[in-house]
Amino acid sequence: MPELALGLAALGRPAYINLGREDALPASRDVASMREQCHRVLDTAYDAGLRWVDAARSYGLSEDFLASWLAARGHGDVVVSSKWGYEYVADWRPDAEVHEVKEHSLDRFTRQWRETCALLGDAVSLYQVHSLTVDSPLFDDTELHKAMRDIGVQLGFSTSGPRQADAIRKALDLDVFSAVQSTWNVLEPSAAPALAEAHDAGLTVLVKEGLANGRLVVQPPEPVRAVAEELGVGPDAVALAAVLEQPWVDVVLSGAASPEQLKSNMDALRVVLDPRMTLPPLAEPPERYWATRASLSWD
Repeated sequence: MPELALGLAALGRPAYINLGREDALPASRDVASMREQCHRVLDTAYDAGLRWVDAARSYGLSEDFLASWLAARGHGDVVVSSKWGYEYVADWRPDAEVHEVKEHSLDRFTRQWRETCALLGDAVSLYQVHSLTVDSPLFDDTELHKAMRDIGVQLGFSTSGPRQADAIRKALDLDVFSAVQSTWNVLEPSAAPALAEAHDAGLTVLVKEGLANGRLVVQPPEPVRAVAEELGVGPDAVALAAVLEQPWVDVVLSGAASPEQLKSNMDALRVVLDPRMTLPPLAEPPERYWATRASLSWD
């Protein structure tokens, strides 16, 4: 069965686009309070058996929070993945006009890998290009390819946008990567064929945004709500169970912002969607899905 892992996108900074996050976080989102919240969720994840944590340079202080947790707890069996390419520029201001800036350059990679190593050292086993798209200059930058290979850890890439499948297939041609992290959920399943190809090619497939940035929890489609009610779980568990049953998935990320959200997400591990409960097609046109995602406010 695929592994459930914890992603820190919602825990490393005071503002993010996930719906349903506001009531899960501390009343004060200062650095100390968010660090404590992140550690609480990490403790809950570890105690429940989760052993994979995914961070990014652009997730505010997520790498810093994770590093301090690892140092305090001494856990040596946690798989850590992180990402480079976006830089967090909001300076801990929830009302910042711009929260992150993307650049896939050799200079950005070199600096961000150095910053990641300064915090997490050799704990990182997978380093991913953040939101690789078909128009990224990375594809033609052979000097960057060499620099990535030289760091000595597994390399991956994440994808976003309506052309995820195109980016995945183009990246497979590079013969650089051993993992891919993409958005897949019942509202946006368009990357599935390309992810299956990646899996068949030997890449580890991680799925992010299985809850559509909280839309499937706060505004669940009626079929998701009905199955959740029948099973006595939250709509989040049903939506994540739909991800877990995909044959090409290796790791499914929970973006929980609290221990309670994580425990609810983990109910997906015991949900069995028998034929009677199979969800009908709920997919939105990719362009509409990603336009809706882009319209979510940082809160």
